[in-house]
Amino acid sequence: MAKLSWKAAGAGFAGGVVVGLIVWTQQTHRDRYNLFSTSAWRRLAALGHIGGTASAQNVVLLRDYVAWETRPELRRRGERLLRRMEQSLV
Repeated sequence: MAKLSWKAAGAGFAGGVVVGLIVWTQQTHRDRYNLFSTSAWRRLAALGHIGGTASAQNVVLLRDYVAWETRPELRRRGERLLRRMEQSLV
């Protein structure tokens, strides 16, 4: 059995990280409109995407979301994003 060099192992690890980041980015972009999805994962991804774009429209959307969300951890995240967005738009 051939030994794997540290250089090759490091390159493989770095490649895996890059692929993971690409997949995560694609997932967040695809799920940005899933704020009211039945999947908590998709709602979390949508919050991540919306949180990066402060706008009056997103403030209204987040207010509706916070009132609708049943999971306390996601509701708290939505509330934090909403406060931050409201402060940045003042």
